[in-house]
Amino acid sequence: MKQIKRIKLINILFLCIVAGFTSLQFFNKPIEQKPVTGHMRNVPKQVEHILERSCYNCHSNEQQLSFFDKVAPISWTVNKDIARAREVMNFSEWDKLSDAEQKGKFYAIFNMVNAGKMPLPSYSLTHPGSKLSASEVDIIKQYALSLSAKDGFIPTVAAEQQKETRATPTFKTAPISPNGIAYNGEFRNWKVIGMSSLIDNTIRIIYGNDIAVKAIEQENFHPWPNGSAVAKAVFKQVRKSNGDIIPGDFVNMQYMVKDGREFKDTEGWGFAKFNGPALKPTGKTALFAQQSCISCHRQLAESTGFLFNVPPKVNSKKLIEHYLKTVQNEKDIIYSAVK
Repeated sequence: MKQIKRIKLINILFLCIVAGFTSLQFFNKPIEQKPVTGHMRNVPKQVEHILERSCYNCHSNEQQLSFFDKVAPISWTVNKDIARAREVMNFSEWDKLSDAEQKGKFYAIFNMVNAGKMPLPSYSLTHPGSKLSASEVDIIKQYALSLSAKDGFIPTVAAEQQKETRATPTFKTAPISPNGIAYNGEFRNWKVIGMSSLIDNTIRIIYGNDIAVKAIEQENFHPWPNGSAVAKAVFKQVRKSNGDIIPGDFVNMQYMVKDGREFKDTEGWGFAKFNGPALKPTGKTALFAQQSCISCHRQLAESTGFLFNVPPKVNSKKLIEHYLKTVQNEKDIIYSAVK
């Protein structure tokens, strides 16, 4: 008798699970279909095939989803990931990007695949064919580097010519980013907290205000305190006749400002970038940071409070002194290039 009751209970439980699973499908909204406006132009077929296999299911309007990807509740997560991925990068709308934006996207692609952040580990687990081999990552790297070569980065110039290669930004009033962050020339009085370079052959001098520097020294950046601010001055690399690499033409100024209430959608950070001698703000609307900036910071720098190039506590003072000494001979150059 007990055995019969147990079997009935199992059958009822099974039927409830089937009924619940079936009912979920009535709330299964299909992924939004969008038109393909333009594919990548002048991209090697080898690179294009790698991206199609590993990226298109999320970063395009041309999904080829499996049956399980379309079944609720899995489909809810899949649809959310696709919508978010399209906002960050959409290969089916590649023609909407300028040449500079396309180049920047390829740098971002390399950074993400090189760090193993893309494809998402959870996606690769269920779609093993999307995984990139070391040789495929290198192919993407070499193509990204070729874009820099086309722009003539790392020119070799004589010492007496170096001063003339630098552009000097000029403006009457401080430019303002679409999200309300203004260019802040006070960064010149902040401390240098790091230096870095990317595969686009740029040199980046990174400054932190007093609040940010204190947070670094105390390792108090989970989360960063409100009011923390970081500025990054970006220059093209110039190779001197003796082989030294120094800052060349000014490229842009980048800012991150912490305000947990103002910038809730981007982990409490406000982003701004001012390009070229005219310090032209990046982005047409305030959403540019949500679509372009925080995606990389969220994937690659979560352990440091979404900020790259954070020196560890035990070395912060020494590193600051080292970086100050390193750029001492170039300070007049840097400051005159970003007034």
